Amino acid sequence: MNKYFKMCAPALLALSLAACGTDKSEESSTSTNNVAETSATENQAKTQTITYLGEKYELAADVKNIVAASLESMEDAAMLGIKPVGVLDIGGKIPAYLASELEGAELVGNKMTPNTEAILKLNPDIILGSSKYPEEMAEKLNKIQTMIPYSHVSTNWKENLTLLAQLSGKEDEAKKIIADYEAKVADSQVKSKEQLADKQILVIRVRGGIMYIYPAGVYLNPVLYEDLGAPIPEVLKTAKAQAELSLETLAKVNPDAIFLQFEESENADAPKALEELQKNPIFASLKASQNNQVFVNAIEPLAQGGTAWSKVKFLDIAAEKLLK
Repeated sequence: MNKYFKMCAPALLALSLAACGTDKSEESSTSTNNVAETSATENQAKTQTITYLGEKYELAADVKNIVAASLESMEDAAMLGIKPVGVLDIGGKIPAYLASELEGAELVGNKMTPNTEAILKLNPDIILGSSKYPEEMAEKLNKIQTMIPYSHVSTNWKENLTLLAQLSGKEDEAKKIIADYEAKVADSQVKSKEQLADKQILVIRVRGGIMYIYPAGVYLNPVLYEDLGAPIPEVLKTAKAQAELSLETLAKVNPDAIFLQFEESENADAPKALEELQKNPIFASLKASQNNQVFVNAIEPLAQGGTAWSKVKFLDIAAEKLLK
């Protein structure tokens, strides 16, 4: 018996050691898997995925430092009562019409060339850029932090406002702004369908001393042609982007009303362009001019048009000026 025990003992010991090794291996594997799962969960908790205009963007779960590197996002920030850490400047300062709401924000350059170094110093959680940025600028900003190209197209205003609301926890405020606006539209349409049915109305922006118009879905135009239901002038139907408008073409349209936008900073080389235009005999002979229906800077001339801020204010103004 002892003989057999002595012979079996080494074998039993080997099996025992092998079993122990297997247990430790399984424990190690389980531990590694648990660590990996915990790490993945923690990473997921630190980030969030936002879907905006069909594109997905990954960013910090807790967004605190927002850089508003577009005038559109600055207007929406003012509308929602959000304080970005960085904003664009006009003439070296926050645009006057947004100055009180955005007071305290650092300046990060102008709308054409945002200052990447200034933005980097602010350690942003998100950069709200512009859909008008060239690819090179978009790439530079994305190297700093996720940059979402905030749309400049007016028909995307609800998506814009909702995006900023999601980032800042202001969803209820955004829903109320949208609901209130839609209620105003419904109320105004009762009068506008009858009073504007045969009216030709144009929004004209003077830049560099030249008159420009925009497609029906761009700038302030959707308020007139979608929300108030005014007929779209033929001259806008061929415009694919900002398009120059000659006096001769304007005379052919002969609009019943004109919203004329003139910002000094956009006409530095032609400071008297507005005065000269109003004195021009062709312009003076228009129905709009004859009937005192030319409204100069009825809304802030720097207003971007495709934002909640712009639409809410312009709807009130357009209704006041056009609906009696």
